[in-house]
Amino acid sequence: MVIMGLKDREAIVRARSRSAAVGVALLCAAALGVSSATAVPTAPLPASATASDPGAEKRKVDAQIEKLREELEDSSAELSNAYIALQQTKAKLPAAQAALAEAESAALAADRANTLAAQELEAARASEAKAQAELDSTTKEVTAGRARVAQFAAQIYQEQGFGQLDMALSSTNPQQFADRIALVDTVMDVQGDTLDRLATEKASLTALEDHLSALRADSAAKKKRAEEALAAAESARDSAARAKADLDALAAQQASQAAEVESQIAADKVRLNDMRAEQSRLKAILVARAAEARRKAAAAAKAEAARRAAERKAGLAARPSTGGGSSDGEGGGYLSRPMTGRVSSEFGMRFHPIDRVWRLHAGRDYAAPCGTPVRAAAPGEIIMAGYAPGAGNRIVIDHGIVKGEHLATVYKHLEGYAQRSGKVSRGEVIGYEGSTGLSTGCHLHFETHQNGEPVDPRRWL
Repeated sequence: MVIMGLKDREAIVRARSRSAAVGVALLCAAALGVSSATAVPTAPLPASATASDPGAEKRKVDAQIEKLREELEDSSAELSNAYIALQQTKAKLPAAQAALAEAESAALAADRANTLAAQELEAARASEAKAQAELDSTTKEVTAGRARVAQFAAQIYQEQGFGQLDMALSSTNPQQFADRIALVDTVMDVQGDTLDRLATEKASLTALEDHLSALRADSAAKKKRAEEALAAAESARDSAARAKADLDALAAQQASQAAEVESQIAADKVRLNDMRAEQSRLKAILVARAAEARRKAAAAAKAEAARRAAERKAGLAARPSTGGGSSDGEGGGYLSRPMTGRVSSEFGMRFHPIDRVWRLHAGRDYAAPCGTPVRAAAPGEIIMAGYAPGAGNRIVIDHGIVKGEHLATVYKHLEGYAQRSGKVSRGEVIGYEGSTGLSTGCHLHFETHQNGEPVDPRRWL
């Protein structure tokens, strides 16, 4: 049987495909476009459904996710995870839409095959019914013919085969004889025709029986094909329903994740404002310390110049200067590498994929397992050690005036502290790498501040 008209089915499928495509498009544009200021961009993650090598595709997706985590460095782990989950769901949508379209197409083809099989079965059954009616009619005619032949044979047997001839010979005059002979001929002709017709009807009966047997076999085959076509159509419709349910589930999941991203964006804005306020506070402190260091350096230089002048006046040899506490550095740069591990992100402007704005990544990131020792990059004094908004557990070291510039280093997202105050030497362990504050994973965010301004650490390393 056919559940619904094929034209109706095709119209429903076309409407459903259009509504699914429009619905997903609107969901991507509206549900994900959290606000004009925080519009979520097109998903950067590839759809894995078309991957020929699952392992290679997984590595590709993992690399994409890692890049996203780096771009979301100034965001919370909650926002990063919610956003990445959203992107992964969006990446699945094209494959789900393709699966739905394929399933709907298969369902239409199966419905057409079911309709055709049902029509063929109906025609076969009609032909079988017609042949059966013809067989029944012919059978009745053969039965009637056999009855007439039997009657004729009985008459011959009763009259010993001479009934008509005796009737002719018993005529009293020539005309009567001629009439009776003609009558006998007519009777014999009728009986011959009856025998001929009976033979023909028996041959036709045999042919009809053979034809009916063939029609019944054809009907049975077409009945089986119709049943198979109906089962295939029902299976295809079930597959289409599952594909539609999968797509609807992805759309619902996407909407939920978009709402979660929106919530986390609002929370991160508060955290980001606090972090910026802390950065401004740190800058003010470092600028003040730089000014004080320069004042002290200038006073020391003035005192040294006066001492040298007095010595020259007294005729004493000039003594070498101690440099006023400044350092000329060592090797290719003044600062040493703060920890082992790979460099996961460099200093520079970075585009934030959620806020859609460029932000300064004010340091260099080193990635390694949480708990890896973090070392002082140069001798100096710890002037801050504690939790700071955005930075998490943080240490700030003042290195004084180096090569005419006031230099400080900052170590963020620490898991814990080894030193919290006092003088430290180069390479001394001061803390341990972690993922506190606005962090998406274990790493050290290392900054260098020159005269209170963040600069590329590579200038000093």
